[in-house]
Amino acid sequence: MPSVELRNICKHICRDVCLDIFDKEFLVLLGPNGAGKSTLLNVIAGLVDYEGSVFFDGEPVDSLPPSKREIGYLFQDLNLFPHLNVASNVAYSLRIQKWPWDAMEARVEELLHIMKIKHLSSRYPGHLSGGEKQRVALARALALAPQVLLLDEPLSSLDMQSAKYMRMELKQLQRQLGMTTVYVTHDMKEAREMADRIAVIESGRLEQVATPGEVFFSPMNKKVSDFIGAPNILDCTCCHSAGRGIAEVECGGLPIIVPDDGSKVRKIALLPRDIYISESKPPGPDVNRFKGIVSGIEVAPDMVRLEVEVGGNCLSVEMPHYIYQDMHLAVGKEVFLIFKLRNIKIYRGEESKKKNV
Repeated sequence: MPSVELRNICKHICRDVCLDIFDKEFLVLLGPNGAGKSTLLNVIAGLVDYEGSVFFDGEPVDSLPPSKREIGYLFQDLNLFPHLNVASNVAYSLRIQKWPWDAMEARVEELLHIMKIKHLSSRYPGHLSGGEKQRVALARALALAPQVLLLDEPLSSLDMQSAKYMRMELKQLQRQLGMTTVYVTHDMKEAREMADRIAVIESGRLEQVATPGEVFFSPMNKKVSDFIGAPNILDCTCCHSAGRGIAEVECGGLPIIVPDDGSKVRKIALLPRDIYISESKPPGPDVNRFKGIVSGIEVAPDMVRLEVEVGGNCLSVEMPHYIYQDMHLAVGKEVFLIFKLRNIKIYRGEESKKKNV
């Protein structure tokens, strides 16, 4: 499968975008709506005119039409043909290419097996669940054995549980096929779960290209930090196992319990919205519960942000207006914080891959 290089791409909001996508890599384009993510997919596929150059394995493809670029493209709205059953939807591009009937039938059978939808072959899209439609659309995108797979927010219409399951399936399939893949999303959690590397794009410009851990724990600038939720990043000075799958780390004078897999924890992160704050000491064991002093309050249109001094750290805490209004918080007031174990993100020092910005 080829590597993909974008050089000085200009189209709509995108200006002078340069990006290297490695062979067999699962790269996630992450950014807000309107940032230029889908535009870059369309450029790679050759669906739009653009300035700049696109290379596959070092060879320019700018003069090639979409049909010659060997691209599989799964659009956000799927575009299944309602009058065709599952097998016919999957076979559509093969028929256009005038494959022999026996070869086409064998390829469709193979894809239905890979996507675990063989039992749905005679059904029509109107009688499929959201997850089943995703599988059919993906099988159709893979029909011509593309060299590069492009996925434009393909899971946005699924419920949370179905989307989580499909993310695992997609990643497993990508590894199985060894296919160079570019996946668009605006969801940082989705990006962290799936990506080999993340390319953060804002207003048509690449702000950072790095591994998920590097993006989350070492955001390159304020734009990246704000987009991923401006996490509280704490350096861990020591770490020791406490048994039963947990470890205790020391972060700025705070002993914090985290999940343990036997490797050293270098940093932890907590999103401001994931820290629970109380005016009185909460009941229960003193695990990941700390006393602090409010040092700042910012009332924004969509939430209230507090700065709390705890140990040797200044932590940001966010809460909805309705909760803030029920509390009697002020600068200098003593408060109690709880860090829930499931909300603590851990950085163990990922092996850096090649990066470009």
